[in-house]
Amino acid sequence: MEIKVITICGSMRYSKEMMKIAEELELKKGYAVIQCVYNIDGQRYEGVDASILDKIHRKKIDISDAIYVVDIDGYIGNSTKNEIEYAINNGKEVIYHENID
Repeated sequence: MEIKVITICGSMRYSKEMMKIAEELELKKGYAVIQCVYNIDGQRYEGVDASILDKIHRKKIDISDAIYVVDIDGYIGNSTKNEIEYAINNGKEVIYHENID
């Protein structure tokens, strides 16, 4: 059985939900999940270069087979939209948490 590697993408306003989703994806679906490990409790990181975090997240997408978009209540912010576009342009599967019409 080949294990699919997925990176979770979505607004950090849903960081707690993303942790629960990651747990379910690994324990129930058998995916190897990559997700952000910062901003779990809404902590602000003063002085952190956002462009570096963006590059790190894109690297996570690069090494993944797919991205899993956490789009609670259909919300997809600009950063996540850019990550979806990046994933598509790099031949990655895009899986949505909620169906988008």
